[in-house]
Amino acid sequence: MVETKKLSSIGETTPRLAATAGFAIGRIVSVSGAQAVVVLDSDEHGKPTGGTPSMGSLVKIISREGLVIGIVSGLSIPVPASRADEHELKILEIEMVGEIITARDGAQNRNFRRGVSAFPTLGSEVHLAAGEDLSVIFSSDATGLVRIGSIQQDENIPAHIIPDDLLAKHFAVVGTTGTGKSCAVSLILRGMMQEHKNAHIVVLDPHNEYAPAFGDQAEVIGPETLQLPYWLLNFDELVEVLLGGEPGRRVEMEVLREIIPIAKQNYRAGAGEASSLVRKTPSGGGNTITVDTPVPYRISDLIQMLDTMMGKLDKPESLVPYKRLKARIEALTVDGRYAFMFGGLTVRDIMRDVIGRIFRVPVEGRPITVMDLSGVPAEILNVVVSVVCRMAFDLAMWSDRQVPITIVCEEAHRYVPRNAALGFEPTKRAISKIAKEGRKYGVSLCVVTQRPSEIDPTILSQTSTIFAMRLTNQNDQEIVQAAVSDAAVSLLEFLPSMGNGEAIAIGEGVPLPMRIRFDRLPDGFAPRSSGASFSEGWKEDRGSAEFVDAVIDRWRGQRD
Repeated sequence: MVETKKLSSIGETTPRLAATAGFAIGRIVSVSGAQAVVVLDSDEHGKPTGGTPSMGSLVKIISREGLVIGIVSGLSIPVPASRADEHELKILEIEMVGEIITARDGAQNRNFRRGVSAFPTLGSEVHLAAGEDLSVIFSSDATGLVRIGSIQQDENIPAHIIPDDLLAKHFAVVGTTGTGKSCAVSLILRGMMQEHKNAHIVVLDPHNEYAPAFGDQAEVIGPETLQLPYWLLNFDELVEVLLGGEPGRRVEMEVLREIIPIAKQNYRAGAGEASSLVRKTPSGGGNTITVDTPVPYRISDLIQMLDTMMGKLDKPESLVPYKRLKARIEALTVDGRYAFMFGGLTVRDIMRDVIGRIFRVPVEGRPITVMDLSGVPAEILNVVVSVVCRMAFDLAMWSDRQVPITIVCEEAHRYVPRNAALGFEPTKRAISKIAKEGRKYGVSLCVVTQRPSEIDPTILSQTSTIFAMRLTNQNDQEIVQAAVSDAAVSLLEFLPSMGNGEAIAIGEGVPLPMRIRFDRLPDGFAPRSSGASFSEGWKEDRGSAEFVDAVIDRWRGQRD
């Protein structure tokens, strides 16, 4: 009877709400926008009467439309007592993030939705959300939900992601090294593939971590099996490989710009069946071959044209740029580190095979590609990433969005650094294009980084969902807070103190901002992301000459 009297004083309250209200922990004394201040109830000894909330806890407030859901963002005692047994005024600050709507026709269904249509009034009772309320909030009515862990407030309540909202608008996983980013990414991707057997996911793996994480579901492309022919590179990418972006190479660049289209025309004219894909190009302007057209050509043709051009020069000093360019091309063709790009005695049009293997078209039971980039020379790593990201966007666009692709960019601060003077401009351009326009064509971006403050803020601002793991650096914390547009930014105050495997999940890809603990990966499927064990490595002497010879052999041969 007491409960019914309290509830009826608030306004229109259904019996269903009365049944779920429980004991009040306090009442609202101030409302300002989405923020509210609550005075906690206490007995004559100053002890809370309805439960003690903590930072990040969910509370509910009865309103005309149903239950307003809020997140505890602050706890305080304005005037502390001098003794523990004295009465104190305890204040709770909450941010209202959504509401649970109960059907007015008496039906039992209750649905959670973001946003608040009817704000609570002064004096409204506040209750801790628990049990059934949490189940309604975190279950969502979206289809194809994927479990990734459990919520911190109640480990029995699963934490889900909403695949379409997560991928269509990009997402990021950030956290200090050692906090479990690689495991979190693997868990999210494994859940995606479990629900979607015909996914197209590419993981750019610079440290060879992810190969064991997906078992036989992954197509692993390592240093010895990577194929990315030089003729797939556009002009900017090829100049970076051949000239290294060095200043004062204008002559070499102009020579390349002139002879590459001729070499492509020569190949097209004499390749016969090998050029069938090119000959299917529609007539008219579509047949024009430019320096960026992905058409095969022979390195031998470039060298031959360089020799011809040098033979026409009458001043010895004019030969220097041509000789330098020729020497660089010849050096790369015999460098084992560049075999994936310049290797092979013959030139064939394998664009179909390259695209099909990297982007899993057809899927053939392997919806994810792990590109182990640890064996790619560091000076052209950015070029390889640029080519893959650019081809992903072009494939999605020219396939009329029939092949949605997700690119997972591990160590993203390498490729899209905040400092405009660093990095490789075509790589920045390719990743930025996906971040800004990928949604329209079906290309999704997952940004993984341990230093959010070192990444281009434009990229991070385009991610609508962020999984923020422990961050101890103040600059990193501020960058993440600036990128979050959700009302529950106060949750990010936990970032410095969270444990490994925990994250704050905020954005459109999750039902509600929440602190979660990721599930454990099955045995044998954890990424190789743990550091070297010094104590184990120093237990025995491995200083034999044979051991050093074996290391040198692998070093020189660029083998794993």
